[in-house]
Amino acid sequence: MRELLLFRIVLTLRSRIRFPWVLGAVVCLCAAAAGDTIRLKNGRSIVVDTVREVGNRVEYTIGESSYAIPKSAVERIDAGGAPMVSQEGAPSVPEVEFQDGAPPAPADLQSRIVHDGRVDIDAVAAAEGLGSEIAAATNFFAGQFERANNRLDTALRFFERARTFLPDQPSLAIHHATLLLQMGRLGEAVTLGNRVIRLAPLEPAGFTVLGYALYQQGKLKEAILALQKSYELLPNENVRAVLERARRELKAEGDFSEQSSSHFTLRYEGGAAPPVLRRQILDTLEQHYNDLVRDLDYYPREPIQVVLYTDKQFFDVTHAPSWTGALNDGRIRVPISGMSDMTADLARVLKHELAHSFISAITRNRAPTWLNEGVAQSVEPQSISSNGRRLATMFANGQAIPLNELEGTFVNFSSSKAGLAYAQSLAAVECIRETYGMSSAVDILKRIGQGSSTEAAMRTVLHSGYAQFQRELADWLRRTYGTE
Repeated sequence: MRELLLFRIVLTLRSRIRFPWVLGAVVCLCAAAAGDTIRLKNGRSIVVDTVREVGNRVEYTIGESSYAIPKSAVERIDAGGAPMVSQEGAPSVPEVEFQDGAPPAPADLQSRIVHDGRVDIDAVAAAEGLGSEIAAATNFFAGQFERANNRLDTALRFFERARTFLPDQPSLAIHHATLLLQMGRLGEAVTLGNRVIRLAPLEPAGFTVLGYALYQQGKLKEAILALQKSYELLPNENVRAVLERARRELKAEGDFSEQSSSHFTLRYEGGAAPPVLRRQILDTLEQHYNDLVRDLDYYPREPIQVVLYTDKQFFDVTHAPSWTGALNDGRIRVPISGMSDMTADLARVLKHELAHSFISAITRNRAPTWLNEGVAQSVEPQSISSNGRRLATMFANGQAIPLNELEGTFVNFSSSKAGLAYAQSLAAVECIRETYGMSSAVDILKRIGQGSSTEAAMRTVLHSGYAQFQRELADWLRRTYGTE
């Protein structure tokens, strides 16, 4: 089994930079984000449309369906946003906060810019004639609203516009940089993080952004220096967690060498990765890359990092569960102990993990795990045929895991439960592919990347929400494979 462990990188600090005329926007506009996330004590996450606590139960709705679970099973409820699918122990990501102190914008500016659930473009244009600070605040409000609703491309345009009016305002540059980081535009985030440091050398924000971006690029030594400086300026548990992770990886990879191809940077320990195998891995990855560009209709912007480990290094670095055969947490990590030549199994593993890189980029790290793993298995290619009859029986008997409960990570599952979760994920994507065409699965991914919730994307593309699609999946399995 291969598990996607997305390491979501946005901003992980409380900024002390003074830019108070955006404070109201941060609080109010973030509240407009669609969907809440219920974090369960067993490690699952459920993204819902509405949620409320009633006595000793937590009741929630997804589309037209209502559900309830014991409050004792819930760790917490996060308001707004997509599920955070991350490795156990990876840091969560708080919003930037600001202190008071700078001249305020007009009290009614926010309501003039954002109303009726959208940004008023005419109002933004009109406000731009009221001076640089108002123009910057206006575009920042609009960008925060679009970002809170996961329309990242539009948010980026507003942030870029805001900075044309106040190019030397550090906090505007920080928000711009963290959005680039969220969008996977690492090179640009590094450049802007360095600019923030020049503008505000005693603030931790620039060092945090820079450190996170460098970490994702695999530049561990440089990342550690930036994160250390950030932590010295303002101790933060999220920064500390990334710093410790980077140090752990550097300890394992300190003497690794690098080899590159058109779209990949391969890191390896010389004795553990023979030259022939390295060349075969890069050639295989390039072939898979071309296949996935065609099949998923997407072309990644950034080079993709691939790290080859011994089995011990892999588990020491990743702390992955024992059933994990490889993972992708922003870098593709593969154990290759004892291998000297490309095998069919290794080729499939590489394609599976590379598919995760594509899906992560398409959805801006917002893909539900069942769809992410289902598509990755489908393109290997794998088939559900050997498990089809068993799955059909489980669905018929009400023993299947509801798909909306498979939006979060599988990493805390037992090996048997993880196997079922992967099988259901593949079955769901096969059902979509056979019933609607693989392009429909890709359309769902793209709509999620454009800001839609999974439920909304499914309703738009399949005309089915979770509850209806679960019934369709059960019927498709029964028709295709029968029951035991």
